[in-house]
Amino acid sequence: MKTSLLDGKKPAHFDKHIIGNLLLDVAPPDEVRQEKMLIGVRNEAGEIYRLIGATKLNSFMNAVEELFDLGLVDELHDTEEPKDGCDAIFSEP
Repeated sequence: MKTSLLDGKKPAHFDKHIIGNLLLDVAPPDEVRQEKMLIGVRNEAGEIYRLIGATKLNSFMNAVEELFDLGLVDELHDTEEPKDGCDAIFSEP
């Protein structure tokens, strides 16, 4: 899985836990956006500051599970429609 911080967006206070719990390769945002499935992570200001891209469904599901385990919620949990180009968007409840 690949990840990128978005320019000009402040990382959330829990960001170090994401990096600690998921095996992620840092890549430029354009490269991350080319992955089949995208996860966005919102900061306290409600902005998506991190993208996580997964090629395989099982990688995507593992990432989603880890983010749930960190106490984050997926605002797209009840919908099949992507939002802002993301298949899941996580933030604090």
